[in-house]
Amino acid sequence: MKKIITTPNAPAPIGPYNQAVWANGTLYISGQIGLNPTSMELVKGGIEKETEQVMENLKSVLKAADMDFNDVVKSSIFLADMEDFDRVNEIYGRYFDHETAPARETVAVKTLPKNVRVEISMIALKS
Repeated sequence: MKKIITTPNAPAPIGPYNQAVWANGTLYISGQIGLNPTSMELVKGGIEKETEQVMENLKSVLKAADMDFNDVVKSSIFLADMEDFDRVNEIYGRYFDHETAPARETVAVKTLPKNVRVEISMIALKS
């Protein structure tokens, strides 16, 4: 059985998907972009501000499922430009204990929704 997880503290879906789905003890979080959940507008301030907003959006979805970044087992990072990797990686790393950080891949893509620079999705397991 699956349960849909939603929160007003992360951007509402902009298509036929949900913020997250809980199934068999696993939380699958849809890719988050740097949208302000209140205005649904992209945050300004470059890749750093976008990444911070993405991570805060993910944090809100995790919280809605009574979880946190310690429960994350897998992350996928999508970048519009691999030149942004170091800056995104530095901000992303602030949210995890490096000893127990999740598995992850980072890939460059041609374009992302709303022409953002970064999108991150996650999978978490309830500990």
